[in-house]
Amino acid sequence: MSKRNTRTKMEGKTNYRNIALIGVAVLVAAVLFTVFTPSKAAENLPQTTTTTVAGVQKPTTTLEPNTADIKVEVYHFHGAIQCWSCQTLGALAEKTANTYFKNEIESGKLRFDHINIELAQNAEIVNRYGATGSSLMIGTYKGGVFTKEADTKSWYKLNNEEDFLAYLKGVLDKRLKGDLS
Repeated sequence: MSKRNTRTKMEGKTNYRNIALIGVAVLVAAVLFTVFTPSKAAENLPQTTTTTVAGVQKPTTTLEPNTADIKVEVYHFHGAIQCWSCQTLGALAEKTANTYFKNEIESGKLRFDHINIELAQNAEIVNRYGATGSSLMIGTYKGGVFTKEADTKSWYKLNNEEDFLAYLKGVLDKRLKGDLS
């Protein structure tokens, strides 16, 4: 093989190797850019600062969500035939919403409804929440993210209306402030 043919083959290999190295470098740069560039979602993350108490520095975390972005849904899912407990759950949840959250309902920040899981017209919402029977479900939309939860503790408060109303009010107050704990 002549020197000229050898050089041409070597140059071809070198070019492919250089192209591969450039591709890897671009990929690494893209990953680093993605990892180290703050995203819009990061704006709603807790901010950590350091506080000094009695000479000791402690990290403290605060969450200041944009409450305009938060919406809460409270749904009483039920079947066509309801027992006393199911009816009471729905009635007390509705009373809580109407008593303490009238302004939030009017503004659209909070929505309450009774949803019959047996009706075909409710299939989309039943599927979104995964409801299979009588339940009280809370959905929170925060920063474009939907979080659903079944509130099972409310069932244990059905015999004490005052306790039920105070409990559910506390839960909904938290959700409306973006607190999902």
